[in-house]
Amino acid sequence: MKYLRSLLILVGLFLIAFIGFMLVKTMLVKSSQSTVASIPPIEVSPDAKKHLAEAIQFKTISNLDPSLIDSTEFAKLKSWISDTYPMVDSLLEKLIFEDYAHLYRWEGKNKDLAPVVLMGHMDVVPVPEENLPFWKQDPFGGVIADGDIWGRGAIDDKINVIGLLEATEMLLKKDFQPERTIYLAFGHDEEVSGKRGAKMIVDHLKSEGVRPDFVLDEGYTLTKGLVPGMDKQVALIGIAEKGYLTVRLSAEVEGGHSSMPGKETAIEVISQAIYRLEEHPFPERISYPVKAFFRNLGPEMPFVNKMAFGNFEVFKPLILSTYRSSNAGAALIQTTMVPTIFHSGVKDNVVPLKANVTFNFRLLPGDSMETVMAHLKKWVKDDRVSFQVLQYQAPSVVSDDNSWGYEQLDKSIKEVFPNTLTSPNLVIGGTDSRHFQEITNKIYRFAPYQLTPETLSMFHGLNERISVSDFDNAVRFYVRLMENLGD
Repeated sequence: MKYLRSLLILVGLFLIAFIGFMLVKTMLVKSSQSTVASIPPIEVSPDAKKHLAEAIQFKTISNLDPSLIDSTEFAKLKSWISDTYPMVDSLLEKLIFEDYAHLYRWEGKNKDLAPVVLMGHMDVVPVPEENLPFWKQDPFGGVIADGDIWGRGAIDDKINVIGLLEATEMLLKKDFQPERTIYLAFGHDEEVSGKRGAKMIVDHLKSEGVRPDFVLDEGYTLTKGLVPGMDKQVALIGIAEKGYLTVRLSAEVEGGHSSMPGKETAIEVISQAIYRLEEHPFPERISYPVKAFFRNLGPEMPFVNKMAFGNFEVFKPLILSTYRSSNAGAALIQTTMVPTIFHSGVKDNVVPLKANVTFNFRLLPGDSMETVMAHLKKWVKDDRVSFQVLQYQAPSVVSDDNSWGYEQLDKSIKEVFPNTLTSPNLVIGGTDSRHFQEITNKIYRFAPYQLTPETLSMFHGLNERISVSDFDNAVRFYVRLMENLGD
């Protein structure tokens, strides 16, 4: 009994010391946020909102099948840009690729400085006809109502195209010339791969020997209420994006008449493969962009959250569990896989000979087509199942979040959006910026407007819109960023 009491005392002392250590370590965690003074609001033309509304009216809907694209809408938008932004059109060098992708070159004063590429895309996803009754405004009407600019492309991604053009036109009217050369790159097929737009632009820049200091494209945004435990507005800057892989699993088993079925069918073989994969997801892993997120925002969180992130290795199971509890959170810590298409059978009384299922994977940095295929073969464990890769895009490089370019983004955000925290993070979708890895390893993904839990569903969804004040602030951000690129 004496020894047990002594053991309990030792355990208790150890726990007290351990808790004390964690508390001290938490209290010593220092903020990594830069201190930047805000600037007075930059005056934005009242015509700016009208221009975004007009741009939305062009039905620049992309399609995997080029024959199904209404090229006249893209042609009209191209002419409209030239007419609406005459100084951009006349004073900047302009190149057009594949008829509609735009590249502007704004020569800087100092030719020794590496240029910067600022991006957006002009194409939008379609609006299914069955969804039209649920739209409060015509999705291609470009209506300005109740303080919002409504329509497809308002947030994805004409806000950035028009925001950049407005900012450039404003600065040109003031006889401003940037210190370093700025390229404005606007693709027209981002929603279906970017191979005819952004990729052609990259090929040209590569042939010219252009090596940008950094590239800025769409990605994350200003968020309010989307980062658990944070009351302040947070600007998330994507420093990497997940990869994309599509694989078709197929099986062929002797079919026949349904009145005399065999012991197993092709459908059952594929169904078992689906089941085994769902039972064996990819392991959870904290990649560098997510670690950087913890490092930048952990010190700004309430004490309990701060303690968890400050003692990451101790609280790792709890942190992973928290992320796992939401779809968006789980996507940040795992290479995801999901069956999206299933094909088999032609008649209710015929046992099909073949069955196949298409899986889509989104890969964490560090994973590859090879690691995914090894995982599939390990857990499917059935030689009757074959695998065919349909599409593959490797995860992007992870860009430096301590670079000069990142610092300018951080500075410009905080100057235009007071009391905003900034942090790197991992983008779970794909952007045109991935094509630019051929000419730079510093690619950042941020769009200067606010998203909330209520407005997040507008991406590719119903009632897409942006507030006039948000759009004006986007223009202000681009103006300030261009002014800061000489620092």
